[in-house]
Amino acid sequence: MTAATAPFFWRDPALAFIEARTIADGRKVTYSRHAHEHFSIGAITTGRSYYHYGTQTFEIDAGTVVLMNPGDVHACNPIDNEPWSYQMLYIDTPWLTDLQHQLGFSTDQGYRPFNTPYVRDPVLYRGLLELYRVLVDTQAEHLQKQSALVSYFTEVQQRLNPADTPVREVNHKLERAAEYIRAQCTQALKLEDICLAAELSPSYLIRAFKQYYGLTPHAFLINQRIQFARAQLRQGELIADVALAAGFADQAHFQRAFKQHFAATPGQYRDLLKPSANNPHWPPATRPLNG
Repeated sequence: MTAATAPFFWRDPALAFIEARTIADGRKVTYSRHAHEHFSIGAITTGRSYYHYGTQTFEIDAGTVVLMNPGDVHACNPIDNEPWSYQMLYIDTPWLTDLQHQLGFSTDQGYRPFNTPYVRDPVLYRGLLELYRVLVDTQAEHLQKQSALVSYFTEVQQRLNPADTPVREVNHKLERAAEYIRAQCTQALKLEDICLAAELSPSYLIRAFKQYYGLTPHAFLINQRIQFARAQLRQGELIADVALAAGFADQAHFQRAFKQHFAATPGQYRDLLKPSANNPHWPPATRPLNG
């Protein structure tokens, strides 16, 4: 992967609730189906790709804005090795939830999910590209970045109203299974332990869990471990320590799983989020991943 095609990360400790990423050549970056704890929104800037969202697959192209609620299973990958590129923003859910409350949504409820996985809205598309430009601009003042963030996501909320509470029937036993996995994700879990916690048979759990969450229990477990590891890496922890703490059998297994979820090795992700020696506010928004 050359510097011209490598991913670029941006993060500012003063705006710790948001990260940004640019992928110049999406053919070099492929993902397994995964989910995040945060809200994600992105713009396809050139070409086209497959967008796997839950059980559906769409073909999307330049001008499309994609949205992923926390927990939504998704993946974007190239079509027949065609070039494509995109820019993404990752927003911590509590920040967006607070903005929703400020805009009049009931404080009795938490985050209100969006009901569309993607839109072709020129206003939101151009706005997202402009917001990205402001965020990575090392000359932009902090207040300018804050104002741009609130302005854009207010526009998103006004144009794409949050969905009503999902109509699917809540399966409390499956949710107990998921909660058990979340709570014990760094441990070596056994199927019988999950079944015991959820009061479900193994056959039902395996079949129904994927239908309900879009991931098998094992894939859900790996996803939780990766989210745990991501938080540790953001704190600058050593990769070997993170791999062990997250419950991976070895560092190589951790490296492979992390790259499948974030299209970067743990070392690349951690190092690109470090403040530089000469600038504690970490300005270099276009530092390439090499390796």
